[in-house]
Amino acid sequence: MGSVQKSAEHQARGQWANKAEFFLTTAGAVIGLGNLWRFPYLCYKNGGGAFLVPYFLYLVTCGVPLFVLETALGQYSSQGGITCWRKICPLFEGMGYASQVIVLYGSITYIIVLAWALFYLFSSFSYDLPWASCTNKWNTDSCVSFSNISNGPLPSNSSSSVMEFWRYKVLKLSSGIEELGDIQWEIALCLLLAWTIIYFCIWKGIKSSGKVAYFTATFPYVMIFVLFVRGITLPGALDGIFFYLNPAPARLADPQVWMDAGTQVFFSYAICLGYLTSLGSYNKYNNDCYKDSFYLCLLNSGTSFITGFAIFSVLGYMARVQGVDISLVAESGPGLVFIVYPQAVTLLPCPQLWAVCFFTMILLLGVDSQFVGLESLMTSVTDRFPTILRNGYNKQLFLLGLCSVCFLAGLFMVTQGGLYILQLFDHYVCSGATLLFLAICQSVAVGWIYGAERFYRNIEDMIGYRPWPFIKYCWVYVTPIVCIGTFVYSLVRYSPLKFNNTYVYPWWAYGIGWFLAASSLSLIPLTMLYKLYYAKGTIIQRLQFLCSPADDLQMAKRETERQYPSTL
Repeated sequence: MGSVQKSAEHQARGQWANKAEFFLTTAGAVIGLGNLWRFPYLCYKNGGGAFLVPYFLYLVTCGVPLFVLETALGQYSSQGGITCWRKICPLFEGMGYASQVIVLYGSITYIIVLAWALFYLFSSFSYDLPWASCTNKWNTDSCVSFSNISNGPLPSNSSSSVMEFWRYKVLKLSSGIEELGDIQWEIALCLLLAWTIIYFCIWKGIKSSGKVAYFTATFPYVMIFVLFVRGITLPGALDGIFFYLNPAPARLADPQVWMDAGTQVFFSYAICLGYLTSLGSYNKYNNDCYKDSFYLCLLNSGTSFITGFAIFSVLGYMARVQGVDISLVAESGPGLVFIVYPQAVTLLPCPQLWAVCFFTMILLLGVDSQFVGLESLMTSVTDRFPTILRNGYNKQLFLLGLCSVCFLAGLFMVTQGGLYILQLFDHYVCSGATLLFLAICQSVAVGWIYGAERFYRNIEDMIGYRPWPFIKYCWVYVTPIVCIGTFVYSLVRYSPLKFNNTYVYPWWAYGIGWFLAASSLSLIPLTMLYKLYYAKGTIIQRLQFLCSPADDLQMAKRETERQYPSTL
């Protein structure tokens, strides 16, 4: 009877059609723009090849153990990012709510990058790339075309045509967050198109998102390979690669290098956001999630490393053509995607083709992460309210309403002051400190309260063999210690956010930032207090009840069947 009920529940939730769908969708979730625009720059900035030492240590002690934990937790409980904690450790259910609030905030902000990428992609289908010349109506008298400055750096008091296209055409940036200005309707239409694409990627749940991943998760690798081959054949490519990997062991003495390595692992592996738990929950119970996790981690870090060659070979070429040092053209974040690389493609034969290839790759990398994040959120909410959202078209209507609200909220970020708002969200909501705090809570909940040995046996029951014991000890000791140390360091070294290291936000903007951070993390203690208040018995009995797993988990249910066979 229990197996029939479990089968009906899986049919209602849905399952992956095959392992490839799970693997590709998860790969799309964890391999995103951070692999392209953040890892290569951090590697160059923090000692080249020497940066791989702290990166690898964080990967082994935090990245892989938490990746395995979250994927296995979803597969074992068959629940999304909220209700999985209700099954394992109800006291920490607030972690699920906190992570989904972060995902919601991230969905509103991250998709702005896709809107910019769409705008650049459409602009690439022109006879002359609009950012390659100074003959456009948005250009100033100080504009200098990149093709005219190939013998040296930019003259003083001048700006490149690429920078002016980004600042005066795409952003039309105001003087500060106090001055939001008008909505950039061209970008707003691209934002609407982006949300429409995301909606239809997931409107049928994993039945549609699993199929979409076959294209969105694989095609960017074709583009990366094409850009890699083209990049390493350019003059000056070896100079760029040397700057990328040139080891500087002395940089390892700087604590900031270790902080950068830790945050990069957390960002690129989508840890503590509920993504992996929700995706794992659609697996069959006996899927080998342990090996899958290792392969996905290897693919993620390998992609980051190889992408660095594709990016820095082109930057080396651009530095040679300009006659400047590579350090003057190497940037991170949007600056790399929307300033440096568009500038580089203007130097290549048939620049329109390379621009289309590059921004198509950016779009697909971003679409993957965006729709998986929203799918994770939908899974968590649907598991929380199954009778409502699994009835008729309620789920599709709820998704439509959610996308519409997120689109309307995103309109604030495509105003003239929108970039200031976007950076505020990115810094306070999706910061390393926020994810580190969730990682600490996860390690405590599974490693100490539920029990690392018990969870270790749960994984063994699913996959049929015992995982590497080191993973278990990481959950209990290594991961929480490393995360606590990094979290404390991030608080000690805290400095107020500045835009472009110059613009200081007004006091009320910092207040909004801290409110956004608190609106997610505060759900953890608030949910604990709520559950303790409404539980029955003494305080000790309440704690014991809230720290006990559910009876309907697979192994617990089989133990009950063995103990009371006559009642079943």
